[in-house]
Amino acid sequence: MKSNILVINGHPDPQSYCKALTEAYVKGARQSGSSVELIDLSHIQFNPNLQYGYRQRTELEPDLVRAQELIRWADHLVFVYPTWWGVMPAILKGFIDRVFLPGFAMKDREDSPLWDKLLKGRSAHIIVTMDTPRWYNRFIYRHAGHRVMKSNILKFCGVSPVRITEISPIKGSTEAFRLKWLDKLMEMGMKQSARTKPHAGQSANPNQQV
Repeated sequence: MKSNILVINGHPDPQSYCKALTEAYVKGARQSGSSVELIDLSHIQFNPNLQYGYRQRTELEPDLVRAQELIRWADHLVFVYPTWWGVMPAILKGFIDRVFLPGFAMKDREDSPLWDKLLKGRSAHIIVTMDTPRWYNRFIYRHAGHRVMKSNILKFCGVSPVRITEISPIKGSTEAFRLKWLDKLMEMGMKQSARTKPHAGQSANPNQQV
């Protein structure tokens, strides 16, 4: 059975290097025979502000309804985004705020400090570009932004395992460096199909891109 891979480009600029990396990964994954869908946050329409928090429902725009359908469908989630001020761009944080809602991604247990993780059975790969050198991000910042995305968000909702690939430093990088990483992303996409196993209760392919 084919694996279902959902790739999310979290860069707001449609001409970004992250967009090129996303396209390279998608190309490789499709060549491997996987079913691949794409959510490009530089194109879809939604308000990233969860205006009322969880006190009052904010109705989902059609693109966000579609995003939830694709996340349910997926076996493997791939997030491609830059690190800005140590964390993800605001558009990606807003997407997560609006989409990863109680009842969809997690559910509090009544009279308990625990919660149900509703996205179990899915794995993820975080692909992050940075201007900060990898050693500096590790030893000085202690991977702060990565830990938020991996542990506080994805694993909190049951997504596991979560891999991280850092591409840095982008600032001052050569064309050869960038082309090398485009080739690597295509190779990663091709190899992912063999790693991913369909999760139980997998829904039918929505057969439509966002």
